Amino acid sequence: MSATTQPANRNATILGRIRLTGILRAITGLRIGGAAGGLAIGALDNPVVRDPLTNQPYVPGSSLKGKLRSLSERIEGLTTNWRINNVYIHVCTGDRQNGRNPTYDQCPVCPVFGVPGDQYPSAPTRLLVRDAFLTESSVRELEALRLDLPYSEIKWEAAIDRVTSAAVPRQVERVPAGAVFACEMVYTLYEPRDVNRFWTVVRALALLEDDYLGSYGSRGSGKVRFEDLTLTVRPRPHYDQPVAQLPQRTFDSVDALLAARDDVLAWLREAAGLARQAG
Repeated sequence: MSATTQPANRNATILGRIRLTGILRAITGLRIGGAAGGLAIGALDNPVVRDPLTNQPYVPGSSLKGKLRSLSERIEGLTTNWRINNVYIHVCTGDRQNGRNPTYDQCPVCPVFGVPGDQYPSAPTRLLVRDAFLTESSVRELEALRLDLPYSEIKWEAAIDRVTSAAVPRQVERVPAGAVFACEMVYTLYEPRDVNRFWTVVRALALLEDDYLGSYGSRGSGKVRFEDLTLTVRPRPHYDQPVAQLPQRTFDSVDALLAARDDVLAWLREAAGLARQAG
């Protein structure tokens, strides 16, 4: 059978994992919205999402992963054909009855970011994105500032009525520029070709740096940068008998990682024990 017609593999086997860690730095004020606290007089209309235990703002993994997926779909020119609530994403639809999906194997997005289970039930998601919390040093810096709210600022904006030119002021809560969050992503290898697919994640990070995270991006918010990136490979045998020193490489920036593409992919194959199986 060809790669585009073979039945789905219902027994996905973990061949290893790639752990990507680093920091996400807010270059401009960052706003990822949370639920409004209520209708009390003076209450903030547009609060940021906060950890209920610490009251500190954080970046939900779902928001970061969703943005990375959206940018990957757009650079590939993929059709957004699947609705999830009020959001449309690209999904490779296939023959559910025969357990086949003709376009899935060649798609640069679906194997990495996942698809709804009823479309391709045996295809696991490769990329896991964890919630990103403020680093300890960033918490101390924000606590030392005279901010409008704990760990955040209030940005006043005005909505302009296009007919009357009347200005309607509104409050927007943002995490101040300079805030730093600790990021972690885990990418699972199920087949040798997943090493090459990992580069979709790296490219998405570069795309995000030239775009924005959260809301109000066209008005200045949400510019971010990834720094101090570390790739750690956990081969399959490590989960049976952990080794003291895992293969690891570090990069100052996304650009530095992009520049080493061929070398990094070869290293990942070797470190995961897949060099001879690469296809």
